[in-house]
Amino acid sequence: MIYPKIPLAQSLIQICQAKGITDIVISPGSRNAPLTIGFANNPNFKCYSIADERCAAFFALGIAQQIKRPVAVVCTSGSALLNYYPAIAEAFYSQIPLIVISADRPQSKIDIGDGQTIRQENVFANHSLYNANLTEEASKENDHKINEAIDAAFHKKGPVHINAPFEEPLYETVSEYSVDAMVHHFAALNPIAPLEDLTAFADIWNKSTKKLVLVGVNDPNAISNATIEALAKDESVVVMTETTSNLYHPGFISNIDTIITPFDNGDFEDFCPEILVTFGGMIVSKRIKAFLRKHKPKQHWHIDSLRAYDTFGILTKHFEVSPNTFFEGFLPLTVAVKSNYFEKTNRIKEIRKEKQQVYLAKTPFSDFAVFDTVIKSLPKNSQLQISNSAAIRYAQLINIDSSIEVYCNRGTSGIDGSTSTAIGAALASKKQTVFITGDVSFLYDSNALWNNYIPNNFKIIIINNGGGGIFRILPGHEENAVFNTFFETSHSLTAEHLAKMYGLYYFTATDVPSLEGSLKQFYAQNSKAVILEIFTPTVENDAVLKQFFKELS
Repeated sequence: MIYPKIPLAQSLIQICQAKGITDIVISPGSRNAPLTIGFANNPNFKCYSIADERCAAFFALGIAQQIKRPVAVVCTSGSALLNYYPAIAEAFYSQIPLIVISADRPQSKIDIGDGQTIRQENVFANHSLYNANLTEEASKENDHKINEAIDAAFHKKGPVHINAPFEEPLYETVSEYSVDAMVHHFAALNPIAPLEDLTAFADIWNKSTKKLVLVGVNDPNAISNATIEALAKDESVVVMTETTSNLYHPGFISNIDTIITPFDNGDFEDFCPEILVTFGGMIVSKRIKAFLRKHKPKQHWHIDSLRAYDTFGILTKHFEVSPNTFFEGFLPLTVAVKSNYFEKTNRIKEIRKEKQQVYLAKTPFSDFAVFDTVIKSLPKNSQLQISNSAAIRYAQLINIDSSIEVYCNRGTSGIDGSTSTAIGAALASKKQTVFITGDVSFLYDSNALWNNYIPNNFKIIIINNGGGGIFRILPGHEENAVFNTFFETSHSLTAEHLAKMYGLYYFTATDVPSLEGSLKQFYAQNSKAVILEIFTPTVENDAVLKQFFKELS
């Protein structure tokens, strides 16, 4: 086998292999040549070449999202490293393990005017779990830092940074390792804490007639059926789930904004829970956040083995265990409480459902109507990846089949790497994957298609309304040159020539008949990836959505 001659590169490769890192996403460069040679020539690693570092990091994030293990990204020195930052921040807040390995110049070359040099040490300090600043020579101290970094990514679920300085010559190889790297396997850095005595909390629960369980981003099949059924049958409990929660039950409320947007102050006060229980990641709905910040429950308990964000300014308890562990210990301590909390909310849900069906039946061709049609067309047992901004918010309004897994980069809620993430996830999951995105998000990440690993059954649906449609929905919209240019970023671009350049099938739709016909062709193509671009009217979309909420009242 071929190995890099530089001992520090040998150490890195040995430790990654010993610790079970299998997926390596490499961007081209010279300074990282020792790492590229070592990873790419070793059959124990699956290596991917992605030229654009920003896309590479999001692609790696998509893989890690699916395999639940760290994925390494490797780049050369200089500004290449900085392009990883958006994905690093997303991984940090979404608790997805990434290992950034950056090649660097030796310390003596920094800040003397040498090419491709920046201050790389600790560059991700605000959003990384561990920063291993290595020295140029292989050493036990370096090995210890590499071990600690990889273990932190595994056990703390997030990004880490290993910065490795290499001096020329960079391309020399050997047929045997010249160093024997030290590998040590720590016990879990976050050992599973025993479940504390929950009696006092059960007493509070058992005296309450209004409990709201709010679920954010969650992995599919993560919550036990016993817990789901217990929460669903409790008449004092309302469970609200988001599209990204991957949690389903006929008694749960999955369209939060549809329920609460028409509420007046009296409705909000009546609905306000005494106890709020949250688990999962970030919440999409701005309305539920505004409601809970204004109408504050007496208790807010968050359940997560790693972190708790005080999203609503009312956090009273963080249970540092998994939701399953918590509910397995907690539910046997609870008793049935006489309440009409669920009944009243469920009655509202049924009324809203009927009114939504009536409205959609008369809705003109628009973003809302298109999202309804597209989401209902998704194949069962598929994976849905959604971009941020308007796309994820429209998806929140429409029921999704429970067999479909849903993902979105909600850690930072950015539009920057949604396509790249979706491609990495599709590659890793092997499932039929449909990616729904807005036009601005798609164009922003168009280099994602500069990728030789796009699965043949990967499908992209672009809702093209000629700009950032989300800004028409948000307060402050005025039809003028400043708004159109600097907020909405109006454009007349399409994906047609990008699809041709990258060899993807391409279909379009501009009305209901063409959408129905194009969807059939779209799903029938499995020999290579395909794009369906749906053009909706720019101006009418916000009016359609606002009228929908009015008619729910």
